[in-house]
Amino acid sequence: MGWKRLLEEYRRVRSFSEQLCKPLAVDDYQIQSITETSPPKWHLAHVSWFFETFVLTPFQADHAPFDTDFHYLFNSYYHTVGPMHPRPQRGLLSRPTLTRVLEYRQQIDEQMEALLSREPGADRDEIAFRITLGLHHEQQHQELLLMDIKHNFWANPLRPAYRDDLKQPSGEAPPMRWLERGGGVQSIGHHGRGFAYDNETPRHSVLIYDHRLADRLITNGEFLAFIEDGGYREPALWLSDGWARLQRDGWQHPLYWELRDGQWSQFTLGGVRPLNLHEPVCHLSLYEADAYARWAGKRLPREEELELILAEQPIMGNFVESDLLHPAPAGTRSQWYGDLWAWTASPYAPYPGFRPLAGSMGEYNGKFMSSQVVLRGGSCVTASRHLRPSYRNFFYPHERWMFSGLRLAEDA
Repeated sequence: MGWKRLLEEYRRVRSFSEQLCKPLAVDDYQIQSITETSPPKWHLAHVSWFFETFVLTPFQADHAPFDTDFHYLFNSYYHTVGPMHPRPQRGLLSRPTLTRVLEYRQQIDEQMEALLSREPGADRDEIAFRITLGLHHEQQHQELLLMDIKHNFWANPLRPAYRDDLKQPSGEAPPMRWLERGGGVQSIGHHGRGFAYDNETPRHSVLIYDHRLADRLITNGEFLAFIEDGGYREPALWLSDGWARLQRDGWQHPLYWELRDGQWSQFTLGGVRPLNLHEPVCHLSLYEADAYARWAGKRLPREEELELILAEQPIMGNFVESDLLHPAPAGTRSQWYGDLWAWTASPYAPYPGFRPLAGSMGEYNGKFMSSQVVLRGGSCVTASRHLRPSYRNFFYPHERWMFSGLRLAEDA
């Protein structure tokens, strides 16, 4: 990407973060409903900290920190950079104020603009890579912003809407069709052109077995049949850790569902809505997705199976740009990308020959390759430009607050 285009992309991504926050009242910026979420104010500061720490400090000779305390407050998990404020306590940071955080963003933007306006030197390629990484990092946090805002508002008994003007998805889910793929040795992983995270590399060979993939996600109506058939009461359907979590937390349905007077509703970023049976079921843990697949006599897809089909599809679907901020019925469109991240049966582990990025940026992905599971395909709150067929998202199997869904697979 040329220097001028990189500056344009920087401006576009940074402004979108602030656009996402416009519907918020000042009090909303401070909430952290669970350990997994972060206050919107913290997100806005942290992504700026990333540019300051990994771009401005090493490459802008006259850079002066906006506030030396921010180095501690807004570091997330980069232990090689220095200590950080504990994640569970981010919601306690009433200071710095939102005004102060926005001033911080403005100063970082001014200094980044100055850096990108200068004549590039020998360090051009490294600067461009770090800025590109920072922009993808901010797009990840834009998705986290919406996930976290949704949970923060759901934790409020008033169930406020993030936006009252969000359109409700329309259409129906068509009958499920199955795409059959033959087995053999195939290559997966980033092909080397354009940006990718280190966890998508290196490209390598995998052995694929004959299989079939469902061409759409499982719907609310289909998952409701699982619930009504006693799916949450049958331990034989559940992985051991999943059954223990279900018992501990009292799961009886997906996150954000509610049954009142015999009617199901669902909390969305547009507020409480009647449950649409044609929409893809969302906010599932791996355990719930796996239990449904067992109940249906199927299995979850492996990540390599999904990557191979994703590589053949255009990156089209219901993304954040669609401005629904909620999964939509498949209708007649492709549902390989967007709507919901699809759980896979693949542990988040390094590819053969994996090497993390050098230095502190190597903490970005590699150190999380333990006890997590891969999801593929993007969601209704993912930026379309952020995705690639090789993109590997990952979460712990019990987590449900992200926009996660369920696609079935079976052996052929």
